[in-house]
Order: sequence, then C-alpha cells, then structure tokens
Amino acid sequence: MDSALSEALLGQLEATKEGAWLAMAMIGGEVGRTGAHEQMRSIEHLGDEERARLIDELKTALVTPIDREDLFRLSRSIDDVLDSLRDFVRESHLYRVPDQIRFTPLLDQVIVGIDALENAVRNLTSRPSVVAQDALEAKKAGGAIRRMYQYEISRIFSGELSAEAMKERELVRRLEIVGVAIGEAADAIADGAMKR
Repeated sequence: MDSALSEALLGQLEATKEGAWLAMAMIGGEVGRTGAHEQMRSIEHLGDEERARLIDELKTALVTPIDREDLFRLSRSIDDVLDSLRDFVRESHLYRVPDQIRFTPLLDQVIVGIDALENAVRNLTSRPSVVAQDALEAKKAGGAIRRMYQYEISRIFSGELSAEAMKERELVRRLEIVGVAIGEAADAIADGAMKR
C-alpha cells in the first residue's frame, strides 16, 4: 500500500515537473504560447488522474506511510502547484507579455522545489529520517520564489504603471502562488513525517 500511495504522489509530481519545464520552454521561446497552453491541458489532466488514484488508494488503505490527512494535504498542495503553473501558462498566452525570460530564476526555483518534494516522497517509506531535510529544501525554494517575487514587484512598481506592467505583475504573482503551494506541500510532508 505504501508503494501505491508513493507512486501516485510521484506521478502527480512528475506531471507537475513536466508543467514547470513546459513553462520554462515557453518563456525561453522553445515552445509557442498557444502550443504551451494546449500542452498544459494534457499535463494537468495527467496530474488530476494521479491525484484521483491517490484518493482511491486512500479510501481502501489500512496503513499509510503518514497520516491520511497529511497525505491528502500534500496531494492537494501539489495539485495547487500544477494548477498555478497552468494559470501562468494560460495568462501568458492571453497577456502576451514580451520579455518573459526574466521569469527564468523563479521557474528554476519551482523546479528545485518540485525535485525536493520528489526526494521527500521517495524517502518517505525507505528513509523517513531524511524526509524533514528534503522538506526543508522544498520550503527554502518556496521562500526564494517569494523573495524574487518581491524584487520583481519592486522593479515593476518603480516604472510607469502601464497595462503591460500590470500584466507582468499578474504573471509574477502567479509564480509567487506556486512558491506558496510548494511551501504548503513541504509543510504537509514534514508534519506527516514528524508524527511517524
């Protein structure tokens, strides 16, 4: 049962990482905004399927690696990361902000955070003693995203407050929401590991 739950969470995280890499390819110009918007729908669907699989497994599980509530909370937070990445790609498609390459450092930290969450999930059953460290790495990535967001907002507000500036603000805010969700996922898995 532990492996089925872990696999569902890892499947969710894999879809989430794929979404982050797609966003990175979009802002780098490797994938067009329209194409990225369409691809993200499929990626989000995969993430939703893995979340549904986890919920089904939880319904019948007698024993879980951490409390059900913490597993559910972790899965919901991972879903929030992917949903916010989807919104970032969709809004980028709608707003057509020209210089998106500046979002690269934020997306780099998103990927660092997802990697740390993957490590935490992999270690949940085999090496529970290191889960807290993995969760801390994810939490640090979420904090780094929030700090970068603050600097980006400061830069935007120090210029002319045009429609373009407001579009940029919305995109960088979307990435800040991703950072918050990564932090919430880290808290969920750390709380669960602490109770073991």
